Amino acid sequence: MTTPLRTVLVFTPEDQAWLRRMQLVVPDYWRGHGAAPIPGDVFRVGGRQFTIQGRLWEHDLQGPMLRVFVGSAHAESDSVFAGM
Repeated sequence: MTTPLRTVLVFTPEDQAWLRRMQLVVPDYWRGHGAAPIPGDVFRVGGRQFTIQGRLWEHDLQGPMLRVFVGSAHAESDSVFAGM
C-alpha cells in the first residue's frame, strides 16, 4: 500500500498573519498530483503570488511529508517571471 505524500506549506510569519487576518484557506494544490512542488514553482492565494524557495523531506509515523518553504508574498501586479 502506498502512503500519499503530505505537502505542508511553510509561510513567513508576516504571510501567516495575513492569511489569518484575511481568513483565507490555502488549497492543497498538490493533492493527487504525481509531481511534488519544486523551488521556483509559483502559486496564488487571495490575489497574492508566492514562490517556492526550498523543500525539506521528512518521514514520521503518518508517512512521508514534504515541507515546502514559501517566499514572501507579492501582489500579482508586482510579479516578474524570470526568462520571460
